[in-house]
Amino acid sequence: MDLFQADFEVLLYDLTSTYFEGEMEENLKAKRGYSRDGRPDCLQVVIALVITPDGFPLAYEVMDGNTSDRTTLKPFLEKIEKSYGKARRVWVMDRGIPSEALLAEMRERQVFYLVGTPRSKVAQHAQRWLDQPWQQVRDSVRVKLFEHEGELWVLAESQGRRTKEIAIRRKRLARLLRKLRAMRHSLPSRDRLLLRIGAAKKEVGRAFGLVKIHVPETGQAVTRQTFHFHLDKAKLSALEQRDGHYLLRSNLSGEDPAVLWTRYIQLTQIEAAFRTLKSDLGVRPIYHRREHRVEAHIFIAFLAYCLQVTLKNQLMLHAPGLTPQAVLEKLATIQMIEVWIPTQNGRWLVLPRYTQPEKEVQILLDRMKRTLPSQPPPRLTMAPGLVSLPLPTANQPHLW
Repeated sequence: MDLFQADFEVLLYDLTSTYFEGEMEENLKAKRGYSRDGRPDCLQVVIALVITPDGFPLAYEVMDGNTSDRTTLKPFLEKIEKSYGKARRVWVMDRGIPSEALLAEMRERQVFYLVGTPRSKVAQHAQRWLDQPWQQVRDSVRVKLFEHEGELWVLAESQGRRTKEIAIRRKRLARLLRKLRAMRHSLPSRDRLLLRIGAAKKEVGRAFGLVKIHVPETGQAVTRQTFHFHLDKAKLSALEQRDGHYLLRSNLSGEDPAVLWTRYIQLTQIEAAFRTLKSDLGVRPIYHRREHRVEAHIFIAFLAYCLQVTLKNQLMLHAPGLTPQAVLEKLATIQMIEVWIPTQNGRWLVLPRYTQPEKEVQILLDRMKRTLPSQPPPRLTMAPGLVSLPLPTANQPHLW
């Protein structure tokens, strides 16, 4: 942390899950719960993570797969205070993690928070929102805010996020409608139709609820009259009206709303951390069976993520524009080889060597201020696969 002057003023907290392949009878933490991987059919564990806005991880915890989000935060508050002392920190979280009781306790203990809130709560203070003027905090972001019972409520509207959310939903809707039209054209059996509709639902997610589908009753034939669908345009329009809107709550009553918005958007850092852990570092899925091996697997992935974040921040200083993955791919061209040279008495002289980096890789090493170590020393061995002997020093006689 000292290397990059990282601070702990703002901490990002979130949870994810990773699932198992198998019955997991030897792992008591493996349970069914809300799957963030879209695999409710598999047992899983829940992973909680605390990082700084720069991505530096501070703590993580592996919990039972059916752990409720609302029960996980309090132990982390105590753990961070014990490790780093009490300070004016701001905990940034997504909606659904803290309970109302815990938020009240945080206000009483003067632990600051910024938390997303379901947009459905906008209706609870509808008149107050209507009475408040919009404040422009960025070119494409404006906010309304008011204080209520010791909290600052911020309704933020991001035009960029609205455009993105609408585009993603419409893309999924178009994919779903294409699949449904294909089913209506081919008219498969009712069982196959239900299977294909189920697969389409899993693929498009929440967009599925915007299409009203009528399927044949049990025993009915699949025809164009018994199988039809239509888009719920009124529901789609209502959703698009709410796209790009975020409702935030904080006990930082005097904070600049632009700062609050910036901090909340930093939650994308922890989402990126989970993507890295699951894809690049292999936390999803897990094939181990025993609990201690699962814990070790996640621990090693966590350590690898620490190294990756360190590399990422070094690149920002010395080689901006390059990602850790791109650098690792370039450095992978440097390989270790061994040259075996037979001697006259039947033994082998083994010369371990790494290949010289190509020009592009050497430029990268220079920019990062890294030098390769000296070539490994040679050694003697009786035959391939047998124990190696070190070469004699200058004061010892050569044996070949």
